[in-house]
Amino acid sequence: GDLARWVPSGNIEYVGRIDHQVKIRGYRIELGEVEAHLLRIDSVQEAIVVAREEQEGQKHLCAYFVADKQVTVGEIRNVLAQELPSFMIPAFFIQLEQMPLTTNGKIDRKGLPAPEGGVQTGVEYVEPRTPVEQTLVSIWQAVLGSQQIGILENFLDLGGDSIKAIQVSSRLLQAGYKLEIKDLFKYPTVAQLSPHLQVVSKIADQREVVGSIKLTPIHHWLFEQKSAEPHHFNQAVTLYQEQGFDEVVLRQVIQKIVEHHDALRMVFKETEVGFEAWNRGIDEGELFNLEIIDVRNEREVAQIIEAKANEIQSSINITEGPLLKLGLFKCSDGDHLLIVIHHLVVDGVSWRILFEDIASGYEQALNGQEIRLPQKTDSFQTWAEQLSHYANSSMMEAERAYWNQIEQWKMVPIPKDQVLDKSYVRDGQIVTIRWTEQETEQLLKQANRAYNTEVNDLLLTALGMAIHAWTGTDQVLVILEGHGRESIVPDIDLTRTVGWFTSQFPVVLQTSANQHIGQRIKTIKEGLRQIPQKGIGYGILRYLSEPKDGMTFMAEPEITFNYLGQFDQD
Repeated sequence: GDLARWVPSGNIEYVGRIDHQVKIRGYRIELGEVEAHLLRIDSVQEAIVVAREEQEGQKHLCAYFVADKQVTVGEIRNVLAQELPSFMIPAFFIQLEQMPLTTNGKIDRKGLPAPEGGVQTGVEYVEPRTPVEQTLVSIWQAVLGSQQIGILENFLDLGGDSIKAIQVSSRLLQAGYKLEIKDLFKYPTVAQLSPHLQVVSKIADQREVVGSIKLTPIHHWLFEQKSAEPHHFNQAVTLYQEQGFDEVVLRQVIQKIVEHHDALRMVFKETEVGFEAWNRGIDEGELFNLEIIDVRNEREVAQIIEAKANEIQSSINITEGPLLKLGLFKCSDGDHLLIVIHHLVVDGVSWRILFEDIASGYEQALNGQEIRLPQKTDSFQTWAEQLSHYANSSMMEAERAYWNQIEQWKMVPIPKDQVLDKSYVRDGQIVTIRWTEQETEQLLKQANRAYNTEVNDLLLTALGMAIHAWTGTDQVLVILEGHGRESIVPDIDLTRTVGWFTSQFPVVLQTSANQHIGQRIKTIKEGLRQIPQKGIGYGILRYLSEPKDGMTFMAEPEITFNYLGQFDQD
């Protein structure tokens, strides 16, 4: 049961007991080695390290020690950090007056107390000290789904990403604070971030939005596709409630939401020069359609629901509206609410806003209260107008050289069994790969620590490696999709604005065959960090800016990558 290793001198070095080895975050750790470093600390007299497993199946190191004086976790952590890699530093430290012993005098491992609190990131828990820190902590807990967060814990280590950053910013706005999203990644702990919050001084116009709206780059892109059925490019979500929905209350909530989120009332009309967008007023025609389908006494329930869902999906007309349609299926197991919205007026971030508003609005109306939604942020109409001005500004000019360099990239076609003139969605296939809860947790909250990466960095590295393994090419051009709500226009807040903001831009993935996995991750990460303004400028140059110096922006990579983030907590 002993474990040993040969060292370069030719000697054999004793490492420890095999039964005291554990695997944490993919790393094999010898508990005795961590204990030995703890015992080197002057005041520590006894130490034992065990691996504890949480209900979710995640393992964490927990250190128990006896010392001749009171020692803070921070002091111990600082000493260990000078000698050990981060994955070997315990998540929990518990100081005991004495170790529990068995009847034969050995340490009773089963008698060691369980750690209190949910310190998941290996950081000492420090509670909020000010009202601002308390506000930030409570918002992080809600958005990140964690019960206890200290002011020293890192946003990315807790599973934060750019989309969750928007949600944090949105909730802070409701609490009266303005947050620049870039600051959240620059100062990723509550303690660091709190001094950079600003008290809200400007409130967006809360009046009803009516009138013409300029097309944004993503709108131009969709109409450029010349799809067979542009009316049917929808996004849909089904919400389930075992106790059923109150139909009267549901109609009140949806009515309020369509009145509040102006973009949901948009229509798009085809003219001689292309499509034009119009934001309808509250009294301009049908704002949404809700159909009730009772299948509680039907036999072929699945077939009926699928047929009706297809009918609802295909009934949307972008010229006439409404672009929001719902089907409430009353089933024996409860109610299933299908919500279909044309992609022209909604995106992934918008859905998260709508989920929150449907939930809070429904609860208010069900309790007989007036439905009150948080204040609007700047309208989609305002954003589209400002974008058209930004398109020919000096800031945009500064990006031309970067994107022109990408545009000149020699693209090697990916291998195909046969070349088609046109490709149709109907001929596509969906391949689903499901990870375990533990693997998902590792990607979202742990893998980033090695090279201080975001989820996108790691997934794009994997994509580049997969393409290299398949085609042998070291460099591939792909289209990357972003949420498109970048802070490029001063004094515009989009954190609670519903609409289609998605940005698309070409990215070169470089994965050399002779690179170590760590080098590949760093190369991709550094390449992504060099992209100006998270890529939003490419679409603006392509569709909105005046042509200049003969530069064209028409890259058409064959692979599109889009990380949608996490919907389950919403």
